[in-house]
Amino acid sequence: MALHSSAFCFAGVALHSRHSVNFRRKAFSDNGLNETKDSFLVVLFGEMLIHFVPTISGLSLAKAPAFKKAPGGAPANVAVGVARLGGCSAFIGKVGEDEFGYMLANILKENNVNNEGMLFDPGARTAFAFVTLRSDGECEFMFYCNPSADVLLREDELDFNMIRKAKIFHYGSVSLITEPCKLAHIAAAKAAKDAGVLLSYDPNLRLPLWSSAESAREGILSIWELADVIKISFLTKGEDPYDDAVVRKLFHPNLKMLLVTEGADGCRYYTKVMEFSGRVKGLKVDAVDTTGAGDAFVVLLLI
Repeated sequence: MALHSSAFCFAGVALHSRHSVNFRRKAFSDNGLNETKDSFLVVLFGEMLIHFVPTISGLSLAKAPAFKKAPGGAPANVAVGVARLGGCSAFIGKVGEDEFGYMLANILKENNVNNEGMLFDPGARTAFAFVTLRSDGECEFMFYCNPSADVLLREDELDFNMIRKAKIFHYGSVSLITEPCKLAHIAAAKAAKDAGVLLSYDPNLRLPLWSSAESAREGILSIWELADVIKISFLTKGEDPYDDAVVRKLFHPNLKMLLVTEGADGCRYYTKVMEFSGRVKGLKVDAVDTTGAGDAFVVLLLI
């Protein structure tokens, strides 16, 4: 699947304290979407940031003549995608108490995403990243976050009521990189699990943010066994990712479905029942911009 979104991550679905009053400042909550809606609630946890994208595709960052800003962050992308397909979604995360943070909160509101779980941090900036679109339509990231507000989300700031009322709790792996967000992430996932919520996990590897490839693997696997549904495109540690036996090593006892995406080739799916495992071929398209394509896949999976 590929997107033609002018690198605007939210464009289309064919296509994130009780002890500190400042930290408890919430985003706009009058969007009319909440847990009272009849449709199921998908709660998305994680990062939301600004992407700066070259105005001309296929150029390196150094050669780009100018950049345009766009909202990004995998969990936030999924939140918007679910809402655009008619589902009820909510986002939990933290941004800076700055112009970019308020802009992102407004974008969620405009796209009918419940943002009551979104917080502003007056002591840190909203994360941003430069995204390079290569000539083949793939993207590369250069992140600026040292640290950014999203990784400063604390456990005591979480809206556990919203988490427990969800039908599906979806998250990525960026929030597992550093504290205190890692502890908050684990607490949120465990609360959802204890409440009987379906847990969906898309590791969505952003290697430049981790200290090493091995630390990324360890961090991503640290909450592996909590998830009911996992979507991956890596993590086979040098073994053949096209070998079904290798992929099944990643299957934990409580997992309901494991999906392996393969870009233009489609995806494979695995369940405990061997007969309900197989491959779905991809559609042949001219890749223009793949930014957010994996998130669009998740949206359609959850819906």
